[in-house]
Amino acid sequence: MRILMFGDAVGETGTACFQKTAPQLKREYKADLVIVNGENSAKGNGITQHSAQQLFEGGADVITTGNHCFRRRCPEIFEHDRILRPANYPEGAPGKGVCILDCGAYRFAVVNLMGTAFMEPLDNPFSVIDAILPTLGTNNILVDFHAEATSEKRAMGIYLKGKVSAVIGTHTHVQTADEELIGGTTGYLTDVGMIGAEYSVLGVHPEPAIEKQRFHTPVQFTEATGSCMIGGVLLEIDTKSGICNKIERIFIRESTKSC
Repeated sequence: MRILMFGDAVGETGTACFQKTAPQLKREYKADLVIVNGENSAKGNGITQHSAQQLFEGGADVITTGNHCFRRRCPEIFEHDRILRPANYPEGAPGKGVCILDCGAYRFAVVNLMGTAFMEPLDNPFSVIDAILPTLGTNNILVDFHAEATSEKRAMGIYLKGKVSAVIGTHTHVQTADEELIGGTTGYLTDVGMIGAEYSVLGVHPEPAIEKQRFHTPVQFTEATGSCMIGGVLLEIDTKSGICNKIERIFIRESTKSC
């Protein structure tokens, strides 16, 4: 099977770009499933019914999230089977962190986890994934690890070597160039990047972001507009063994159409 996963779609600019680009890339790469992180898809960040619908209309099969998942106070969103929040939120939090898709001849699991280094003090993601894996009933498993620290992401990738098909990092909005098959079995990328405005600071207008960094005073971030950059990854997985045979980074700038 072939899977396309995209990084954080940022605001209306990012969701519109996803709607335009994802179907084209799905056809080009002959992908069976499309996954996108939607935790910044709403205007001002977070996720709403509207922004989730935009991503589904663009062809998303599963939407993952992260530390902004509850920012918009719309817990009913997470009643949808294919919208995930990190699995290591405490028991009783809305939603779930695992989605298992019935693809006919095989099943495919998506697990959403969040790191704890420089992030909210959630349950230990290593302990949580240990508890989840025996319950999935399939070897075909992709983990969206939404984390700040590259060291924590790298540690998770190696820890899950041979246990899952792929560990793909999200959150930093900057795509890394370290894709590999860890142990020859598990696809890994520290961060897949974002779908958002090229001329921006992580998808927001540069001026308030610069002001925040210079003066450490409160600012109101606003979504940047214009041509987009699209960060994604293609994974090719053997559905009998769950082994990832291929990982290919995708990076496109709309302004130049370069990859």
